[in-house]
Amino acid sequence: AAPGDALAYADAHDNETLFDALAFKLPASTSAADRARMQVLAMATATLSQGPALSQAGTDLLRSKSLDRNSYDSGDWFNAIHWTCADGNGFGRGLPPAADNRDKWPYARPLLTRIGVGCPQIEGASAAYRDLLKIRTTERAFSLDTAAQVQAALSFPLSGTDETPGVITMRLGDLVVVLNATPDRQEQRITELAGDTYRLHPVQAAGADQVVREATYTKGTGTFEVPGRSVAVFKR
Repeated sequence: AAPGDALAYADAHDNETLFDALAFKLPASTSAADRARMQVLAMATATLSQGPALSQAGTDLLRSKSLDRNSYDSGDWFNAIHWTCADGNGFGRGLPPAADNRDKWPYARPLLTRIGVGCPQIEGASAAYRDLLKIRTTERAFSLDTAAQVQAALSFPLSGTDETPGVITMRLGDLVVVLNATPDRQEQRITELAGDTYRLHPVQAAGADQVVREATYTKGTGTFEVPGRSVAVFKR
């Protein structure tokens, strides 16, 4: 009944950071660039939700606690936020403390020497996230007051049998948001929007993410095209 009471987040202080959770879940061969883009995608699911959204401090900087799932008593060695990208993101500081992590050591150990990100990924992810924050805070549709307003404004027109696996298409008032978690460029056609004029949101069109700038809209067919591993916001 009150969207303002529903808190959205992709990671918080409990359990692994988002970067570390993805380190466990993604193939070890996943590129640094894709890891950064997937991190932004995950954060976007909360940032572009109704109600308040949070991100754990440093998540936009790809913060890692070296796979520590419970860093309450782990000290600065694992908990530090590395504000300068040249200092890394904290991944690979060492095997996390045994108390809550020993059972994962056999598969944590090889990951800690195989995965890495650098300044292009850290700075790029943070800048892309700030663009999403700017869109959220300047578009009233992301902060509706009542459940009735949400139900009236929000829809997922390509869900169900029309769904593209790995893609979420969300219509919210005059906005269309496409979250493409697949590695490939995807076309999402909303036939009822054919003839309407949409464009990539000005913040993203002039924003930090060069890849998402390649997102396009075809008026005649109502088709939104979004690059792989990208979230794009279109505005009518």
